Amino acid sequence: MFEAVIYEVVSIDGDYANLINIENREEEPKLVARALLPEGIFEGCQVKYEMLSYSMN
Repeated sequence: MFEAVIYEVVSIDGDYANLINIENREEEPKLVARALLPEGIFEGCQVKYEMLSYSMN
């Protein structure tokens, strides 16, 4: 089974957001299309990735 991963939104640039895994901040940020993320995200908020979708944490 897959475990949920919690990301922090570190920056938003147009149609994309850079996310960083809060459990491993040394990893490269993950670039994700904002269309895949929940509405209302902002820099500093946390999102959960689980079962191939993102939700506000």
